[in-house]
Amino acid sequence: MSKDNLLHKIAALHDIDEYRELHWEGTFDEYLDLIRQDPSIVRTAYQRVYDMVLSYGSEEYIDNKKKIVKYNFFSDPMGNGNDAIYGLDIPLMRMVNVFKAAANEYGTEKRIILLHGPVGSSKSTIVRLVKKGLEEYTKTDAGRLFTFSWVMPEELQHLTGGQEILHDPMNEEPLKLIPAEWRVKALAELDLGEGKYPIRIRGDLNPASRYIFQALMKHYNGQWDRVMEHIRVRRLLFSEKDRVGIGTFQPKDEKNQDSTELTGDINYRKIAIYGSDSDPRAFNFDGEFCVANRGVIEFVEILKLDVAFLYDLLGATQERKIKPKKFAQTDIDEVIIGHTNEPEYRKLLSNEYMEALRDRTVKIDIPYITRYTEEVRVYKKDFNNEVVKGKHIAPHTIEMAAMWAVLTRLEDPKKHNLTLLQKLKLYDGKTLTGFTQDNVKELRKETIREGLEGISPRYVQDKLSNSLVSDKTESSINPFLVLNEIENGLKNHSLINNEDERSRYRELLAVVKQEYEDIVKNEVQRAISADEEAIAKLCANYIDNIKAYTQKEKVRNKYTGQYEEPDERLMRSIEEKIDIPESRKDDFRREIMNYIGALAIEGKQFQYQTNERLHKALELKLFEDQKDSIKLASMVSNVVDKETQEKIDIVKQRMIRNYGYNEESATDVLNFVASIFARGDSKQEA
Repeated sequence: MSKDNLLHKIAALHDIDEYRELHWEGTFDEYLDLIRQDPSIVRTAYQRVYDMVLSYGSEEYIDNKKKIVKYNFFSDPMGNGNDAIYGLDIPLMRMVNVFKAAANEYGTEKRIILLHGPVGSSKSTIVRLVKKGLEEYTKTDAGRLFTFSWVMPEELQHLTGGQEILHDPMNEEPLKLIPAEWRVKALAELDLGEGKYPIRIRGDLNPASRYIFQALMKHYNGQWDRVMEHIRVRRLLFSEKDRVGIGTFQPKDEKNQDSTELTGDINYRKIAIYGSDSDPRAFNFDGEFCVANRGVIEFVEILKLDVAFLYDLLGATQERKIKPKKFAQTDIDEVIIGHTNEPEYRKLLSNEYMEALRDRTVKIDIPYITRYTEEVRVYKKDFNNEVVKGKHIAPHTIEMAAMWAVLTRLEDPKKHNLTLLQKLKLYDGKTLTGFTQDNVKELRKETIREGLEGISPRYVQDKLSNSLVSDKTESSINPFLVLNEIENGLKNHSLINNEDERSRYRELLAVVKQEYEDIVKNEVQRAISADEEAIAKLCANYIDNIKAYTQKEKVRNKYTGQYEEPDERLMRSIEEKIDIPESRKDDFRREIMNYIGALAIEGKQFQYQTNERLHKALELKLFEDQKDSIKLASMVSNVVDKETQEKIDIVKQRMIRNYGYNEESATDVLNFVASIFARGDSKQEA
């Protein structure tokens, strides 16, 4: 294939029409026509951010009698969920409410939004999403916005330093070219109608554009319409990489911090051209506040800023102005979001000189996840059997690691006689006898710092990674390998401050291991008793006996042909598995017979699967019988006869087929459960 053909193939991937639409240019008059058609083009930064979040839709649900709004935007539809936020619907709802209030100009547009929480609680991910979302939103029709450039004929290029085209350095709204004293009447003349937000154009042009505007007004002897002939309005696309509409500031060490990084600095090369360092054409409006105008600026670790920066920050929030060196205050319009960790925030609270900053801050707590299934989703995004190649992740591995992480973040229940594990399950929406949604609400209210302390998900992710590269297993990792890796890491964990905390975390590991033991015992029991034919036979035998018992009849023995009394021992051995007491056995048996009779009237046949309690009792009874025939405990000694091995292999295949194990992890689980039963047998013998 020729080079030309290859180039043509690549070029065909590019949508030229879309490119032209995104890079639209026109006259000031054409821009006014666009505004008449769609007044939402002229929005403030907060209005645009709020509408951007809403554009992805939302869902409402009830959590413990409280209405929660889940905003789809935070599931990262732009990046296929790579930056999705889990389990933080309430803090995110609070943040969007701040956006809403600021969009309606109720006062919060003059505040810093401060995301506060422990390390690894998704603060920077939330801001990254907002920045990424805003970039994408400005590429849509709903999110479009415009700025302008100055276009100069040769005889006027001395005003722009010899350049024919000079872009406005702060990407200002073109309507700012209408002098403030005319604006109200001018906007009325435009007849924009009723939009979602009333159009308000605040402030003046930045010093560079103001200088050119005034020079042209003088040149044309006050004819504003002639000045507008030099304006070229163009579509504005935000881009963090190109430093357009998205700014990010990260503190450095104190010696290298310079406030000009926020507000811009003098271009000393141009002083020779223009003759003065106070000429706006000799100034670079490239500080982060200038770059982020009309968009969003992120302050990483905002409370580590030097005091000199804080003065700029205070003006930028309350007055929405910045003070570039040697120039008058300059208007800005942008969303200011910072984030900080706990130690820095405590320092802010104890510093009386920072009172002004505290007063201009809206703090939103971003805690760790306290809902177990949401924590599981965090890890499964990166650690699952589709993403991880070369090693199988055994069932419950991620779940047990997540369970431990959430337990470290929960405060011990002050009442209700609950264990921490039970509290975790209640928070996760599980039902416990005797507990209502009101109890769960009360549990949450009685906490003080729940979710603001505990283990970061990053620690668990690191230990999962370590386990995957470990040579302790050949083809899989299991919960014990990961939990042991977690425990070993606690010795040197840099964020654990005292030995009591370390001991508590180890105790919680023991709780999780016990929970895992109960889960896999149940799984192996179900795998062993998954012989449907055997359960059906056992069920038929049980039904025959309780039918005879309730009707005071005898049962015919299939082998001897003789009529015998109902087998009380068999019936009780099944009923005891689901804790039916001796005093309630008659009621239970009549309940089953009434249920069978009701089905028969409807022309339906009884099946054990339709009665959950009886199904469970039959499974447990069959497991008890099969356990003895399989001699599961003998697996520990590695002395297994051929017949038993065949039965074990059948169980292993069920574990692989029904529960997602591979050969190695299924063997490990069977050996583990076998050791439990071996311990139980040895205790009984003792």
